[in-house]
Amino acid sequence: MRIIIAFKNPKVDNPQASHIGLGVTAGNAAEVLVEHGFNADALPVVDGYYVRDKLRQNGWPGVTHVVLCAPYIDTPFLESLCREFPRIQFAVVFHSNVGFLQADKWAVKVMREQMELERRIGNFHLAGNCEKFCDAVTATYGAACTLLPNLYYLDGPIERQRQPWAGGDLQIGIFGATRLLKNLMTAAWAAIQIGREFNVPTTIHISCGREEGGSGVLQCVREMCANVGGIHLIEESWQPWLEFRRIIRRMNLMMQPSFTESFNGVTADGIAEGVPSVVSPAIDWVPKNWMANPDDAVEIAAVGKRLIRDRNAPRDGYRALARHNAASVDAWRRYLAS
Repeated sequence: MRIIIAFKNPKVDNPQASHIGLGVTAGNAAEVLVEHGFNADALPVVDGYYVRDKLRQNGWPGVTHVVLCAPYIDTPFLESLCREFPRIQFAVVFHSNVGFLQADKWAVKVMREQMELERRIGNFHLAGNCEKFCDAVTATYGAACTLLPNLYYLDGPIERQRQPWAGGDLQIGIFGATRLLKNLMTAAWAAIQIGREFNVPTTIHISCGREEGGSGVLQCVREMCANVGGIHLIEESWQPWLEFRRIIRRMNLMMQPSFTESFNGVTADGIAEGVPSVVSPAIDWVPKNWMANPDDAVEIAAVGKRLIRDRNAPRDGYRALARHNAASVDAWRRYLAS
């Protein structure tokens, strides 16, 4: 058995290409599968033609499963791939829950098409990375949806500790694409409240440079932070993943109060660096005491103030992610054994 987890990267032939986003997701999944005894590789691909050529030329020798991260191949071409290589199992993983699909009409279109494709083709599977999405597909359309959750490679001791904030300058991170459903405005509002209530210089770090349906959000955040005593806003451009992890490492707290999510890799990155996050219940695998109502800035601030001073928060987050990994590996095993 050999598993190829293929993510789209148009700069595949550029050795300096930064594999972020779904590339990081694919890489983590492959690392965890290898750790559990599977032969898995995360590989960048340009498009469907690139996948077809690799298979025709035996560029991926011994491959038995091709898992496509996100629906980037149109359905007729995907069907032709499945028919040309009937001994290979193909799957397309949707990496968002239902709410985020409203921002991607292409994904909704191919999702409906691929429900029908799975009924016609025995070696194709529509998949989602969270139970909520898979359950919604089956309950609404009566279609199969294979659960292939995100996996996150963890190393180091589980009982990790990080000294809680004990005063002084405060660093709060709000990272991710600028999307309305990410709820960045409420997160920044709560961060300002935390800084003012602690009465310490507070730097709010927010991602910039990737607006995805969130035009105007960053300008609103700038206006909200302008001329507020003790508050400094830094806009962080997108970086290669390891550099991004170094930025996270400097944070005392992160915030991800999204209205809808399926996993949220940024929260997992924070856990890997020992930094807790205030999240919404949409990110349902984290410790329950990290969650706050995403529509209540005061509640988000209250949870954040507690987590900043909680010496057990890094350990609790690590354990929660480890539990998520264990359950997710079981889901992958069921798919690979089917």
